[in-house]
Amino acid sequence: MTFSEILDRVGSMGPFQYLHVTLLALPILGMANHNLLQIFTATTPAHHCRPSPNASAELWVLPRGLDGKPEKCLRFIHLPNASLPNETHGATEPCLDGWVYNNTMDTIVTEWDLVCSSGKLKEMAQSIFMAGILIGGPVFGELSDRFGRKPILTCSYLLLAASGSGAAFSPTLLVYMLLRFLCGCSISGITLSTVILNVEWVPTWMRAISSTAIGYFYTFGQFILSGLAYAVPKWRWLQFTVSAPYFIFALSSWWTPESIRWMVLNGKSSKALKTLRRVAAYNGKKEEGEKLSLEELKHNLQKDISLAKVKYGLADLVRIPTLRRMTFCLAIAWFSTGFAYYSLAMGVEEFGVNLYILQIIFGGVDIPAKFVTILSISYLGRRITLVAVLLLAGVAILSLIFVPLDMQMVRTAVAVFGKGCMSSSFSCLFLYTSELYPTVIRQTGMGASNLWARVGSMIAPLVKITGEVQPFIPNVIYGTMALLGGIAAFFLLETLNRPLPETIEDLESWVRQGKETKQESEAEKASQKIPLKLGGSSPDPS
Repeated sequence: MTFSEILDRVGSMGPFQYLHVTLLALPILGMANHNLLQIFTATTPAHHCRPSPNASAELWVLPRGLDGKPEKCLRFIHLPNASLPNETHGATEPCLDGWVYNNTMDTIVTEWDLVCSSGKLKEMAQSIFMAGILIGGPVFGELSDRFGRKPILTCSYLLLAASGSGAAFSPTLLVYMLLRFLCGCSISGITLSTVILNVEWVPTWMRAISSTAIGYFYTFGQFILSGLAYAVPKWRWLQFTVSAPYFIFALSSWWTPESIRWMVLNGKSSKALKTLRRVAAYNGKKEEGEKLSLEELKHNLQKDISLAKVKYGLADLVRIPTLRRMTFCLAIAWFSTGFAYYSLAMGVEEFGVNLYILQIIFGGVDIPAKFVTILSISYLGRRITLVAVLLLAGVAILSLIFVPLDMQMVRTAVAVFGKGCMSSSFSCLFLYTSELYPTVIRQTGMGASNLWARVGSMIAPLVKITGEVQPFIPNVIYGTMALLGGIAAFFLLETLNRPLPETIEDLESWVRQGKETKQESEAEKASQKIPLKLGGSSPDPS
C-alpha cells in the first residue's frame, strides 16, 4: 500500500481536502499584491524642475528637448541682469531645488525624488525585492526540511505581515528596500510550503486541478490589486493594506496539517498517525482511521523512507550527464520565463493606457492563457507547449520595437499577448520540471530550476536602465532571451502519458529508449527511400 492508498482510506477528496486547499489558496490572492505592488507604489508621474529661488515665477520657462517636449531633468540658469532665455536657448543646469510633480500621485518616487539621475533606484528597489525571493528559496527550503512545512508556512506569513507593514512606515528608501527584501524572502517560504502541502494532501488525479485552482487565485489577486490601488491612492496605506491580512493568515494556518511524509521520515510517526485519524474523522471515516496502526504506516511508507536515504545534491545535477543536459535546458527556460515575464508585468505604465484598467487586462489574460495551457499540455504535450509559448512571447516582445509609441492600443494588445504566453510558460514549467526530475532529486531539481527564474526576475528591472542609451535595447534583450528559452526547451524529453521516474536509472533508461526509438524511426525512413532511388520498384531478389 502506498501513501495514496492510505489517503484513500481516510478520505482522499472529502471536506477536509476542500477546506485545506482553500486555506492554502486564500493567501495566494495577496501574492500578486506584493509581486506587482511597485507598478502602483513606484509610478513616475509627469514632472519638471522646481524653479530657481532667484527666478520670477511669471518669467519662468522650461528648456525643451529635440522632441519639443519640456525637459524633465534640466532648467535654465537664471542670473541677475541676464537676458531671459527662450525655450531652446540658454545655459542649463540640473534640478538643484527638486522637482514639481504635475498631479497628486503619492508614490515612493514623489516621496524620495526617484527621477532623473536617481531613477535607477526605483528599478533597484524592485530588483532587491526579487533578490529576497531568490535568497528565500534555498534558505526556507533548508529550514522546511529541518523543522517541517507547517511551521515555516506560519513563520513566512508572519514575516510577510511584519516586514510588509513595516515598509509602510519606512523613514528612508534604504529601510524600505531592506523590508521589501524580507517580503521577498517570506514569499518564497509561503510558495514552497504551499506547493508541498497541496500535493501531499490531495489524490494524484486531483493535483493538476488543485494546483491550477491555486494558480487562479494568484490571477484573481491581480484584479484585487487594481481595485485596492484605485481605492487607496496613498502608497504607504496601500503597502499596509496588502500586508496586514497575513497576520490573520498566520493565525488560520494552525489548522493546516503537517506533511505526513515529513513526520514519518523525521521520527514523528505517532504524530503522523494522529493527524491521519483527525483527517479521517473530518471526512466522516473515523472507523477507517482507527484501524490504521503505527506499524502499518511505517511499512507502507517504507519506499519513501528508503528513497530518502539516497542523498543527492546540487552537484549531481551537473555531475551526471543526463541530468546535466536536462538541467542546462531547464535553467535557460526558467531564466528566460522569469526574465521576460517581469519585463512585461512591471512595464504597465510604459504603454500610456490607464494604469488600473491595463493591470486588470494584464491579469485577465492569465485566465484564458492558463486554460489553453492545460488543454495543450494534456493533448499536444509539455515540450511543444513550452517551446511554442516561449517563441511566441519572444516574437511579441521584439515586435514592440517596430510599433510606434503613438499606437498605444496596438502596443498594449501585443504586450498583453506576450504576457499571456509568459504566464502559460510558468504554468507549464512547474508541472514539466516536476515530471522530468526523478523522485530522489526532484525537490533539488525544482529548487535549482526555480532559482533561475528568480535570477531572471531580479535582473529584469535593471535591464530597463539600458533604455537610457537606446529605447529599443531592453526589448531586444528580453525578446532574444525568450527565443533562446524556446530553443533550449526543444531539447527536453516529452513527459506526456509517462510514469514519473523514481531513480536516476529510470531517467537514463528513458533517455536510452528515446534514442533507440529515434534510430529505429530514422532507419525506417531510410529503408522507405531506397525504392524511390530505384525508380519506384522493389529490387528483384533473383
